Amino acid sequence: MPEGPSVKKFQLLTSPFVGQVVTKVGGSSRKINVNELKALRLQDSRVHGKNLFLAFVAAGGLLGPTVEELALQGEACSGASSPAQEGQEQVCAPQIGLPEEELQEVPHSRSDAPDAGDPGNWLRVHFGLFGSIRANEFSRANKANKRGDWKDPVPRLVLHFESGGFLVFYNCRMHWCSSPMADPASDILSVEFHRGRALDALRRPDPVCYTLLDQRYFSGLGNIIKNEILYLAKIHPLTQGSLLALSDLERLLDYAIQFSSDWLQSKLRGKGLHPQIYQKEQCPLGHTVMKGTLGPLHGLKRLTWWCPQCQPAVPSGSGDPSSVTK
Repeated sequence: MPEGPSVKKFQLLTSPFVGQVVTKVGGSSRKINVNELKALRLQDSRVHGKNLFLAFVAAGGLLGPTVEELALQGEACSGASSPAQEGQEQVCAPQIGLPEEELQEVPHSRSDAPDAGDPGNWLRVHFGLFGSIRANEFSRANKANKRGDWKDPVPRLVLHFESGGFLVFYNCRMHWCSSPMADPASDILSVEFHRGRALDALRRPDPVCYTLLDQRYFSGLGNIIKNEILYLAKIHPLTQGSLLALSDLERLLDYAIQFSSDWLQSKLRGKGLHPQIYQKEQCPLGHTVMKGTLGPLHGLKRLTWWCPQCQPAVPSGSGDPSSVTK
């Protein structure tokens, strides 16, 4: 599943097209009527956690960015080119079945696209398990499917712009919303990220591996980042935050911010991720790694990897060590 750094890179790919008018559309999405995007102007592009928000207005409506703003966007996007292969965007565990949208997609029932009198509509894009964006190129099949066919992936949405460039969206869910649902204070890649609020969440008597995936406090932090930073901080995934020293939680938070930032920079340089614990059988010190499906009782369970020697279990308040499922 694309995490915060990946979605931030997707946003940088869209930035050069801000201010341009859509001249041609395509794609297989049934969530929205893709034809309604034709002749609209891409007015803004924002990212929050694992969601990308694109603002569209009527071409004769709000003005696009100035030449200076476009120049700054171009500088920001230098190095943010699309990967040569689709696999470079994911370091995901193999998944059984199809992404959620392909399982539960329903046709759009009414038009929510912006018109000249409604300049505030945003297209929210969520990338699910395998979603991605490419700029000025299509994804090509790099292996045969289960039927032995070499078929290229089908785009969910294709937007051609007046400059001649185009954006291609794969395996994502899209719907219209009135405004970006964004809280920069919870976004680990935002300069407005609120450390105090995040620390308060980590200090609760809940396993830290549950809290780290709570998007109310750690928007953009996903399963890969969770596994890696818990190993770096030498903290067992099921350790209750209330049992850890404040200095340990501060260090864990530092790792979360630094790892996310470093991963983004690696993506912008076209380099892949080299996990230390995620999907590994041994940790860097040669110890055998354990794997379990961990999560709240009535919440989402995620595969988790940890080293019992580097990340020893911490006894709970009753004196019993954290229980795990292998």
